[in-house]
Amino acid sequence: MKIPKKIRTYCPRCRTHTEHSVTIYKHGKRRALAEGERRYRRKQKGYGSKRKPEQKRFAKVTKKVVLKLKCTKCGYISHREGIRLKKFELVEVVR
Repeated sequence: MKIPKKIRTYCPRCRTHTEHSVTIYKHGKRRALAEGERRYRRKQKGYGSKRKPEQKRFAKVTKKVVLKLKCTKCGYISHREGIRLKKFELVEVVR
């Protein structure tokens, strides 16, 4: 699916519709010293079985694409949960 690089949509900080630049959201690297990560590692280690069953086959073929919208006026960043896509591409819209 082709997604435009610029979208005119509502900005909660400006409280009006403004031009937003669109990028695809990518999650950052997990912090090894975060409490949840330490708890997870502690539960996983040892001779016992895994704490959750290992998934044999995937139910879904695609992942949901999250759009990161940045207001060109004030720089406020908001996320918009996208739809399931196998292939996406950011395109320049010519008017």
